[in-house]
Amino acid sequence: MSQAFLESLFSLSGKVAVVIGGTGELCGAMAEGMAGAGAEVVLVGRNKEKADSRLAKIAAVGGKAWFLEADVSEKPSFEDVLRKVLEKSGKVDIVVNGAGVNSATPFFDISEDEYRKIFDLNYKSVFQGCQVFGKYLVERGEGGSIINLGSMSGVIPLSRVFSYSASKAAVHNLSKNLAREWASRKVRVNTLVPGFFPAEQNRKVLTPDRVEKIMNHTPAARFGEAHELIGATLLLASDKAGSFITGLELIVDGGFSSMTL
Repeated sequence: MSQAFLESLFSLSGKVAVVIGGTGELCGAMAEGMAGAGAEVVLVGRNKEKADSRLAKIAAVGGKAWFLEADVSEKPSFEDVLRKVLEKSGKVDIVVNGAGVNSATPFFDISEDEYRKIFDLNYKSVFQGCQVFGKYLVERGEGGSIINLGSMSGVIPLSRVFSYSASKAAVHNLSKNLAREWASRKVRVNTLVPGFFPAEQNRKVLTPDRVEKIMNHTPAARFGEAHELIGATLLLASDKAGSFITGLELIVDGGFSSMTL
């Protein structure tokens, strides 16, 4: 298989990718992978220190990326992000909606403030990101790819994370619905579903007993590493390799979802 053939399928040269939550561990690795494939990547988040660290890694391998500090808690924030990216980069081709937060509060103790916070970041931000960037891509008329970050708990409800599971299930449902709506406009919407990848948002719920249960239920018998999401990201981002893929839940979980007993 030739290098030229692979590049023809997976190259993102000339593309502009906006990664909401790009300062996090998983979305940061996804951003790094897209930059390595030739895309200009915009990391959107609130942590400049983490952004600088990721930008240095991207620059070290010859990638192009920049950071846009933003709190994407309300729709005007997304509109502002889109405006600034268009002013600097001229277009958007790929969007990753990956901001998220988790909690293991017992069900009867979950406060209204807590579940609103989780739904606002995990679902509302994806909903509004799709509204703003999806409208742009549909009206532009040149197609594009939206990748929403899902979760195994959006496929199979997981214990202890009630609000998180419900919010991610909503993301999965929304992605399929939008995939149907926009397929004729060549705007693809897919859900990338990580299995168990230790990251900032879930480390506090990975107690020793829970880790043991996860390992017993994962054929690969280990956690995923952030870079292992890159291949799936490039498939979904590419308008060549992924041209007929929309409405998909692409699961990267070391076999977790294949286990029953």
